[in-house]
Amino acid sequence: MEHVSFDAVVDRKNTLARKWDARQEVFGCEDLLPMWIADMDFLSPPAVAAAIQKRAAHGMYGYASRPASYFETIVNWLSKRHHWAVETAWICPTPAVVTAISIAVQAFTRPGDRVMIQTPVYPPFFACVLNNSRTVAENPLRMANGRFCMDFDHMERQMAGGVAMFILCSPHNPVGRVWTKEELTRLAELCCRYNVLIITDEIHSDLAFPECRHIPLASLNPEIARRTITCISPSKSFNLAGFYTSSTIIADAGLRERFRQALEALEITGSNLFGIVASEAAYGDSGLWLDNLLVYLEENANYLHRFLTERIPAIQMAKPEGTYLAWLDCRQLGLTGMELKRFFTQQAKVGLNDGATFGKAGQGFMRLNYGCPRAVLTEGLERIDRAVRQYKGGR
Repeated sequence: MEHVSFDAVVDRKNTLARKWDARQEVFGCEDLLPMWIADMDFLSPPAVAAAIQKRAAHGMYGYASRPASYFETIVNWLSKRHHWAVETAWICPTPAVVTAISIAVQAFTRPGDRVMIQTPVYPPFFACVLNNSRTVAENPLRMANGRFCMDFDHMERQMAGGVAMFILCSPHNPVGRVWTKEELTRLAELCCRYNVLIITDEIHSDLAFPECRHIPLASLNPEIARRTITCISPSKSFNLAGFYTSSTIIADAGLRERFRQALEALEITGSNLFGIVASEAAYGDSGLWLDNLLVYLEENANYLHRFLTERIPAIQMAKPEGTYLAWLDCRQLGLTGMELKRFFTQQAKVGLNDGATFGKAGQGFMRLNYGCPRAVLTEGLERIDRAVRQYKGGR
């Protein structure tokens, strides 16, 4: 593999990168360091770039079809990386994972049905439920021994009152938990007991840190596989979000047919030419690149945690077990929601995600993306440190 330096700072401005080029639109100013939307400030794997350049050189970009190798590469990846035996027939190509979740909500629930999500959670989960005229049933995560955990007692009480579907985020965005086999098994048992269908968003599945192991929920046993719809994509792991290419894996033939019919009804059956090329190169030829990335990301997470502990103790975080997202507890600053947003945007000049958009449990929190070169992360943290010291000095 060609050497890639994750320390290299690449200028993304004026490249149609939403993270950088939409700063005025999102934050109301251009002069801040964007550390928000979940893509990375690293070059994608060399094998991906080479494959795209080779195909682009052909010069014709008509309608595309997915070859058998596309599906086989996904199957091989899931087997090798996650010890999950999947058949090619189970894979339904989809654009974005969020699109797949929304379609599954439409296909497998009815208006008014209760859909459970674990807050704080990725904001589009709310939209996928509410925009389809379903009802959100929140199952807030709880903090125990410095770690976010599932509240199974609350979960069961909710399910006993009627829940049609559970949307799981695994690994979890934004808190960075990689769920254990014991946690997933208990969740699965409750869903089976109360006849709850599960959509599991596993878009961050390849980003579990080396000492943790991501376990696909559907790999637990055949019974849970029959009621699980799994959404994956190479977009987060290999920095390919702009291709809008994902896979929805459904073992149960009946559920799979209903899902495909829903895709066809909305005419969501096309193929992204370069998404196909990029996916094959990522899953087929970029495993070593990902291994090196994970080491770097974990070092970033440790550096971030150490910096906050030593320099900004008023902002706390539980150490992530995966992803490249940090969930910052800013409640000790004593700022209201709008004040907190203005503090980071106007005083610190750092663009983060507002925790309040992740549900009521996110009030007083901010999400920071540390998928960037160490120098960029340091610059962001130094800005926050200066702003906190100025704020405290002025009180």
